[in-house]
Amino acid sequence: MSSSSSAAAAAAKTASRCTPETARGTHEFEIVGYSLHRGLGRGKFIRSAAFAVGGLDWCIRYYPDGDFRDECRDYVSAFVELLTAQDNVRALYSLGLVDHATGLPSPASMAMPAKPMLFDGPKFARGEEKFIRRSELEAASPYLRHDRLVIHCDVTVIKDPLVVSTAAGVEIEVPPSDILANLGGLFEDKKEADVRFIVEGEIFRAHKIVLAMRSPVFKAELYGPMRNRRIIRGHSSIVVEDMRPAVFRGLLHFIYTDSLPLDGSEDNDEMVKELLVAADRYGMERMKLMCESIICKSLDVESVANTLALADQHHCIKLKDACIQFISSLIKTDDLIATQGYQDLKRECPFVFVDIWEEAIKSRKI
Repeated sequence: MSSSSSAAAAAAKTASRCTPETARGTHEFEIVGYSLHRGLGRGKFIRSAAFAVGGLDWCIRYYPDGDFRDECRDYVSAFVELLTAQDNVRALYSLGLVDHATGLPSPASMAMPAKPMLFDGPKFARGEEKFIRRSELEAASPYLRHDRLVIHCDVTVIKDPLVVSTAAGVEIEVPPSDILANLGGLFEDKKEADVRFIVEGEIFRAHKIVLAMRSPVFKAELYGPMRNRRIIRGHSSIVVEDMRPAVFRGLLHFIYTDSLPLDGSEDNDEMVKELLVAADRYGMERMKLMCESIICKSLDVESVANTLALADQHHCIKLKDACIQFISSLIKTDDLIATQGYQDLKRECPFVFVDIWEEAIKSRKI
């Protein structure tokens, strides 16, 4: 073997990788009284509260009458603003509107740049001059309900790249987890189901071990010494009282898929409340908080008293606090007092008015 061949064989192979270091955060800016902000003037904006991403402070600018440019006169404008005094900040951002039916930002409304944008110094803003036409927003839009609009902002700050040495050669790619897909398939085909529930005559089949894993109440009911079980035609069966079949189906759907079965229909509001009650009944705290979050986003004068009673009855602390803050923020309470829900609240949950009174004192409304 020649000396040149020996040198080639002995050559070391090394590799390194450059990975951008990022920090991501989201913020939702709620515009209450959308119609009351109209007329502020073109080019004039309202800032959201500051929120921190990547060690920097940001905010959302909301222009109810559009940016100052003539072509924006028929639009609502929205921008992301860097508040921190720092130059040459590179960031990705997206701005969208929350669909009130789902409580989630609508992909159809999302606007984002194709590449990272430079924010060069404090008070520097980038965004969407033609965020959405006002005519589109006000014509039975899913984004505007009870004169309330919610802007969703997602910011990813791109920091200095991280360079590390890596093993030379081909990387082994690991696929994402498929456990939820597997559980969802188990829910759909009911293979090896070993328990059935009877809800208003409708039968639901499920797997005891999955239910026990997800719910402490099901665990006690199916495996504990106080389990309530009876045999019907050779099968382990449980009769579920005081719950609609559709709600129980939604409960099982969440247990197997970790997601709520909402389809964006107008019946979602009532379904979410019933799912909250079911989540409380079966000790499903994550499901309960997800329902609270969705309900919280649709509070209005007509519904807040009933929602407060629901939150108090089922120990929903965060939802209860949100209702009390909403009531305390009202400038006029005549419309609230006139609702049937308020009268029911006085009769069924009188002690909750102490909490309302204390919150009013804190916010200096009385």
